Amino acid sequence: MGNRRMKMKIMAAAMAATMAASGAWAQAVAVTTRIFSETFVTGKDGAIERVLKPAAAITPGDRIVYVVTYRNGGRQPAADVVISNPISKHVELIGDETAGVQMSVDGGKTFGALQTLTVRGANGASRPARRTDVTNLRWILTQPVAAGAEGQVTFKARLK
Repeated sequence: MGNRRMKMKIMAAAMAATMAASGAWAQAVAVTTRIFSETFVTGKDGAIERVLKPAAAITPGDRIVYVVTYRNGGRQPAADVVISNPISKHVELIGDETAGVQMSVDGGKTFGALQTLTVRGANGASRPARRTDVTNLRWILTQPVAAGAEGQVTFKARLK
């Protein structure tokens, strides 16, 4: 892949990581996303270690970890926090995002557990949705975020 095209895919993946927080308090809650490349190395003792490095240059097939940090910069707790993330068409989900996350396969119009979602094939017939069909992820935080507090959500993908 040409260097320019690879950089364009990296930029597209980074743009997909732009997060949105919603609710009346949304201006008080700041959301930032960091993108890392994930590799595994074998140490001298034979143990396999996971290594995360900022994703400055990635190529198709590389594993990517998105780390989404949210912080309540307000003076009051922020309740009903919703964090939403579109998934770039240049990446496919590979991790286990099922804990606490809802998925969409229709551009964020509807959300649910992956096993409850369906998509229409080219022949018009419905089939169960797969990870490769996911267009958006959404986390609904069940507890208010205290003033000054922060937390994170993560998801894994692979650059196509």
